[in-house]
Amino acid sequence: MNVSQAPNAVVQTPGFAHYSVAWSPFHNHRLAVASAANFGLVGNGRLHTVSLVPGPRGTHGVKVDKFFETQDALYDVAWSEIHENQLVGSSGDGSIKMWDITLNDLPIRSWREHTREVFSVDWSNIRKDAFLSSSWDGSVKLWTPDRPRSLTTLQAHLTCVYQALFSPHHSDILATCSTDGTIKIFDLRNPAYASGPSSNAFTNPVSAAVLTVPASVTELLSLDWNKYRPFLIASAGVDRLIKSWDCRMVANAPPSGEAVGGLCERQVPGHEYAIRKVQWSPHRADVLATASYDMTCRIWTMDPRPGGAHLLNIHDPHTEFVAGCGWSLFEEGLIASCGWDGRLCVFRP
Repeated sequence: MNVSQAPNAVVQTPGFAHYSVAWSPFHNHRLAVASAANFGLVGNGRLHTVSLVPGPRGTHGVKVDKFFETQDALYDVAWSEIHENQLVGSSGDGSIKMWDITLNDLPIRSWREHTREVFSVDWSNIRKDAFLSSSWDGSVKLWTPDRPRSLTTLQAHLTCVYQALFSPHHSDILATCSTDGTIKIFDLRNPAYASGPSSNAFTNPVSAAVLTVPASVTELLSLDWNKYRPFLIASAGVDRLIKSWDCRMVANAPPSGEAVGGLCERQVPGHEYAIRKVQWSPHRADVLATASYDMTCRIWTMDPRPGGAHLLNIHDPHTEFVAGCGWSLFEEGLIASCGWDGRLCVFRP
């Protein structure tokens, strides 16, 4: 296990705490950061676009290219899969905004249907004209940039939905995680709606999932689909554990079924405090990264060699909560972390 204290590259945005970082799917040097003043508790937000610049001996520097102001905190950001200069951000005022980074100041589109903070956005890498949003109001919404209203609303949980992600393998499958400690998998081709006195709030909120995974007794703050193994999901949250779940049983569930299950393949003690973000590597099936309130970003293997450790690297130059991390889609092993200290770090473990 290695401990890295000096990142390859750092950029600071004074006065704005970072919540999320995303790499462009079109350009290997371009990133975006969602941030908020006053740690996201009150005040405005800011979307930063950032570029890597070549440094000596193959290293990278980082510079802020542009920023866009918002009236409320920004909690997440996702790049468009159909337009290299466009991205969407999720806001504390319940809105979703789209920007074109070749333009200045104002967003080019805005949607507002959620009744509480929008905490995550995710753009499908298969259905390239579709993206998801999830909110503290318990709902998940499906959008396309050309429509003024959402295409579908899933009342996924009865409490805050911290994250909703499309499967990278199946265009109509998505997964969610929530304060209720469950992972839910939905199939957009056959949404089932629960109603009547026999409805159970655990397996049947308003929209019924095809699979519910009781993953934790505490809040689940993040999940991610493995990029190589369909129906393998990593989860993390307040219990400080990283878990990987085999959810293949959903593929065999009856069309109207509402299965409860999921096999926990691995359970790894992760951090000293809650884990805010988990993300599988796009280049290795066994490797993932986590960001935590213990002010570190850590790299793990979920399939260590006999006698080997799960923990591969601890990256700890941050001086506040680390809220986001993201792997480069183009350069294997390159990762970015961001935190409430206003630092964006780009490094190789």
